[in-house]
Amino acid sequence: MKDSLVAQFAAAFGRAPEFVARAPGRIEFIGNHTDYNGGPVLGAAIDRGVWVALARRDDGLRIFASDQRPGAVTLPAATPPGRQTGAASWVNYPLGVLAALPVFGVPVPAGFDYFAASDLPAGAGLSSSAAIELASALAFVAATGAAADREVLVQAARHAENHFVGVPCGILDQGVSGFGRRDHLVFIDCRGPRFETVPLPAGVQFRIFNTHTKHALVDGLYAARHRECVAAAAALGVAQLVDATAAQVAQAALPAIEARRARHVVDEIARVGATVTALRAGDLGAVGRLLAASHESSRALFENSTAELDFLVSALTASPHVYGARLTGGGFGGAVMALTTAEFGAAEAEAVAAAYAARFGTRPDLLQTRTGDGAERIL
Repeated sequence: MKDSLVAQFAAAFGRAPEFVARAPGRIEFIGNHTDYNGGPVLGAAIDRGVWVALARRDDGLRIFASDQRPGAVTLPAATPPGRQTGAASWVNYPLGVLAALPVFGVPVPAGFDYFAASDLPAGAGLSSSAAIELASALAFVAATGAAADREVLVQAARHAENHFVGVPCGILDQGVSGFGRRDHLVFIDCRGPRFETVPLPAGVQFRIFNTHTKHALVDGLYAARHRECVAAAAALGVAQLVDATAAQVAQAALPAIEARRARHVVDEIARVGATVTALRAGDLGAVGRLLAASHESSRALFENSTAELDFLVSALTASPHVYGARLTGGGFGGAVMALTTAEFGAAEAEAVAAAYAARFGTRPDLLQTRTGDGAERIL
């Protein structure tokens, strides 16, 4: 990927990049919509992601290009830009990072040529947005020679998403992309935040089935769930839903929608802890049951699943080679993750895809992936 990125940068700008960084996409293993409610979450960095190449300019221009969009976006460094729209809207992610880093005391470069390349499917719930934010942050820091620790970059990337892009996400996506480790999951206690890795038992695989159905968090569904959770916490008299108990939720006279959201979050928080315990014990059967319970809660209580996602989960969990499956990411479309044995092969994956195509008329993309390391500077 690095050689391809360097070649694309040279084709776009007529010179070699000075700095290259990469950041992985992530699988949300379990902990659906718990992070912005202060709860724990468990994720995995994967072996695909976003790469950013950068070279400084001395004319005060910032020129952004990508292998995902034709043309380039040119902006003056001297004038803080607003959010971009239309074909240029992808630039909001690096622009948000440029705005966020100084908030955390980290300087940013003035002019530069910037090129982003990805082998991560966009809109699949694998957080290409966090990957481009982290890779951009590393490249910008390299260009100034400044020092910034990993947690600062993770926090700045989240700040960019919340305050510039406009998505009220928690720290799951950026935290997993920043702190990922091969053959491990990343546990995040979002109240700290605190990050630690949990070994993944040997012999398991991840399969991702991307439905290509709509996954547009900024369109309002994600924000609506966030508002509903905040309202539920306020009605329960707690700062965040992480501070509520299942008994409190059951006994409170909450409006029906807020009651469902609160029950999902409180139960999901408990499932995250139980999953970590099961993983450390090597009890993959228990892990699979927890994944199934998580998806059912997302479907019935948080209402962020879809018919397509539900079909895939049902088809996958019918296999004896699948420990468990659930939607991954914000939901409302996107992708399903399956945790499988090594015996779950291409033929079985194809059979699931064929059944999906027969039902919905389109074919999901199949991705077999491994856990990978977190964001890093390459050049």
